[in-house]
Amino acid sequence: MCVTAVESRPAGLLGAGQSPSPSHRPFGARVKAFVALTKPRIIELLLITTVPVMFLAQQGVPDLKLVLLTCVGGYLSAGGANALNMYIDRDIDALMDRTSQRPLVTGMVSPRECLAFGISLAVVSTLLFGLTVNWLSAWLSLGALLFYVVVYTMILKRRTSQNIVWGGIAGCLPVLIGWSSVTDSMSWAPIVLFLVMFFWTPPHYWPLSMKVKEDYARVGVPMLPVVASNKVVARQIVIYSWVMVAVSLLLTPLGYTGWFYTVVALAAGGFWLWEAHGLQNRAKAEVTGAKLKEMRLFHWSITYVSILFVAVAVDPFLR
Repeated sequence: MCVTAVESRPAGLLGAGQSPSPSHRPFGARVKAFVALTKPRIIELLLITTVPVMFLAQQGVPDLKLVLLTCVGGYLSAGGANALNMYIDRDIDALMDRTSQRPLVTGMVSPRECLAFGISLAVVSTLLFGLTVNWLSAWLSLGALLFYVVVYTMILKRRTSQNIVWGGIAGCLPVLIGWSSVTDSMSWAPIVLFLVMFFWTPPHYWPLSMKVKEDYARVGVPMLPVVASNKVVARQIVIYSWVMVAVSLLLTPLGYTGWFYTVVALAAGGFWLWEAHGLQNRAKAEVTGAKLKEMRLFHWSITYVSILFVAVAVDPFLR
């Protein structure tokens, strides 16, 4: 996502380096805290883009054991990346409203525990992929983890407004992993879907960033809505949206999908463009606050990618 000095912390937060006493860290709460380190809601979205690609690669139902192993490996790998992300960002997480209840901020998990947890998940997930799926998937999984932790979190996030554009590559790699887990190879189909996710990520995340830009501004993280006007952000959202929808339609002429996927991609993409242009029109009219309705596109973006990838999985059965 430059960090400026901020003197105060949100009320009720523990000071740096403080942790609750053992009596205030019950076992159940600790388990929930370690699960929270993996950001399970984000991982759900990654699995939504992984499993359908396995159906496309198989042109039918893939081996269910392979699906399970790929999902478990993917969860552990993404969970390790998310935990390491929280370890690195614990300083700014304590100062942002939307992250003020994360386990390291509240002290439910110590930084050392978080670091060990993240590294352990990275090692276990890589070995699980390599020994039970294939090593191509293992290296892709490890590459996604390292890209998210090193390139995005450590290098891009605090230095450039293009952080989410290039950092989002890590979230595109599960598409390649889903394909490689079945075929142990690459093809144009996963590359097209990789590009769909690449162009999807900025217009998915920027509306949320518009909503919470004061949080990012407070800690000096230069998300695009922090350094540019709503008009500029909305224009960029529209541009990325058009490219995303156009790329999503390439699967059919390349011979990987048929009529069902095409109809779904056109309908879902058309509604996306309607919402994106609506946001742009409101931004041009200098609408602010709740009337900007930027979160409508954010919520639709999650629905869109779910619908599109369900179509990817169903299409082979209708050809």
